[in-house]
Amino acid sequence: MNFYDTFSLSFRTVRNNKLRTGLTVAIIAFGIMALVGIITAIEAMNQKFSESFSTMGANAFSIRFRERNIRFGGGGNEVKLSKKTNRKEKKSNLGKRINKKEAELFVTNFRYPATVGISVFGNRNAIASFGDRKTSPNLTLMGGDENYLLLNSFSLAAGRNINRSEVQTGSYVCLLGYDVARKLFGEDKIVASANAMIRVNNIPFRVIGIMASRGSSFGFSRDNMIVTSYTSMDRVFPSNSSYTIAVMTNNMTQVPAAMGEAEAIFRPIRRLTTIEDNNFILERSDSVAEKAMNSLGFLTTASKIIGMITLIGAGIALMNIMLVSVSERTKEVGLIKAIGGKKRMVRMQFLLEAIIISLMGAFFGIILGVVVGNVFSLVLNTGFVVPWDWVGLAILICSLVGLAAGLYPAFKAGKLNPIEALRYE
Repeated sequence: MNFYDTFSLSFRTVRNNKLRTGLTVAIIAFGIMALVGIITAIEAMNQKFSESFSTMGANAFSIRFRERNIRFGGGGNEVKLSKKTNRKEKKSNLGKRINKKEAELFVTNFRYPATVGISVFGNRNAIASFGDRKTSPNLTLMGGDENYLLLNSFSLAAGRNINRSEVQTGSYVCLLGYDVARKLFGEDKIVASANAMIRVNNIPFRVIGIMASRGSSFGFSRDNMIVTSYTSMDRVFPSNSSYTIAVMTNNMTQVPAAMGEAEAIFRPIRRLTTIEDNNFILERSDSVAEKAMNSLGFLTTASKIIGMITLIGAGIALMNIMLVSVSERTKEVGLIKAIGGKKRMVRMQFLLEAIIISLMGAFFGIILGVVVGNVFSLVLNTGFVVPWDWVGLAILICSLVGLAAGLYPAFKAGKLNPIEALRYE
């Protein structure tokens, strides 16, 4: 008998023992589904993080009072992007937020060839009204300047952007998110709504532009917001929020130099001496997504542990089933040897059966894992994800599990004496 004949015999045996095969395949498939499913979901989350937090691209950074905390399971990564030094913390400045004067002074003094913008968070409970139409009290108010749209990857669906004059004078003008405009004016009148007068928390504002739809991210809709100038925000909706300074260079190779110059300029503005540590954060726009992805590391580890424990259990179960199979098929083995079958062929048959069962478990586990993981990607509104490296690894692992589980039963079957096997009851 050649390899093809042995494989055909092994496959027929596996197919004929449906209950035994089904139970073993189900155990293996569960382990692979847990592994591939969680990895697929994590890759979908990585895509979403990249879209959500890297809005300015790899050629930009921001200056903040403190880092954005990204926590999963009660933990969080805290990474400071400025250089580590032996400077002391200035106690009087630990709680000092970046104010408007400091932000404007930085913009005035920063001479590096880059686009610079100032923004400030207002609140998340604003109400906008137009005539008898009113939004829910969950609008996000943001203050920015003429570079806010560019630095945050927004575009206009209608109207124009805030200009420098309106920022300097604090004019009561605003840009509406797409959902806000649709709520106030209706889908068919969004384009014509530019230049309309609305009220934001009962303060009259002129709509000068409608931002194109950006969708939502992790429960936060980027279309359910209103942007006005940070000067009018400071005048009408004063808050205790720290100002944020965003800087975008012409290309990513200029970012380190721009960050160095920005740190050198902002330290004197923050009244820091040479021996004092920074009381602000220089944060690259793409580093936030990277930190968020790193925060998902415990999920990857957990999925590996779950998958490996399940596969170890499946391997033990498969070995036991193959040992039972050897006992059940003792006469069959004796008959094969009696007609000239070799030990090697018997061992090969039982090994192939174990590997076929393992690979069937891998096949169904991969399909279920990708489906389960992409259900999560549908919730996040990301593209279809297939973790090809983990798919290949799952196939390799299952092959090894089948090989390991089938070795002892195969050698036991190969050692059977054909005469005693034929007489076995």
